[in-house]
Amino acid sequence: MTNVFSADSLRPSLLRQAYYITGSFIEAEDIVQEAYLKWITVDTKSIINPRAYLTRLVVNLAINWKKRQKLHRPAYYGQWLPEPIATERADLYIDSQDTITYSLLVVLERLNVKERAVFILREAFDYDHNEIADALEITPTYSRKLLSRAKQRIDAEPSAPVPYDEQVAFLNRFRQIIRNGDTAQLETLLREDIVAISDGGGKASAGKHPVTGRHQVARMLIGMYRKFYQDVAVTQTIIGGQMALLYWNDGAIRSCQVFTLNGGRLHKVYFVRNPDKLSTLQKNLELLSHN
Repeated sequence: MTNVFSADSLRPSLLRQAYYITGSFIEAEDIVQEAYLKWITVDTKSIINPRAYLTRLVVNLAINWKKRQKLHRPAYYGQWLPEPIATERADLYIDSQDTITYSLLVVLERLNVKERAVFILREAFDYDHNEIADALEITPTYSRKLLSRAKQRIDAEPSAPVPYDEQVAFLNRFRQIIRNGDTAQLETLLREDIVAISDGGGKASAGKHPVTGRHQVARMLIGMYRKFYQDVAVTQTIIGGQMALLYWNDGAIRSCQVFTLNGGRLHKVYFVRNPDKLSTLQKNLELLSHN
């Protein structure tokens, strides 16, 4: 009974590990469930460290899934973005205090899957290199090398968290300017090197390539609002520790926009319009509202 209880208590952490490695919350749930099914078929009394055993199962299942996904990525229409998961409640599934923001999750797509796993276990879960080596079946020395390589590849990205109040104030101003349709004023909120990335997955209209530059992104944001969003319901939420706008129609989320600020201005904006990913987000929000 003690081992079963210990294993169940690890579920939220294991779910985050799988989500951070795969970028898919629905796949993370399946991976953790598969790991627990394997757990109940073994002699748990012989397992000295359930945490290490289950971590090894989950991480390797997630790595294998991510490898398969990347092989099929060229067939995915346009840009691929991680599934957005609401983090308004720190005690439900995803802990809003951890270090993996949505924008960082996007950046981690640059890494190979083992670099990503090492980075996540070390930076988000504070595993030491011996524990990581055990989970990934590598040496501690190689774990350190993978972490160093991962940090070098994502070093150009700002990682300092933006205070919640600052994000809210920015988003309120942004929404007012968008409603007014003032392109020139909107440009003052954007960095010159702003990037907008859309993910429709071929199932919803979305740009196939990133849009860059202050003027181009401002025109796109105003144009999209006028065409798609000015007559639909809009709510604010938190996705991976970052402010986001949700656009609703007929009781369903039609678009999720996640905002990354840097130096008080908008640096990245991610548009998730793939209905499969939005369906997962809506289920997540419904769970939040009932807990």
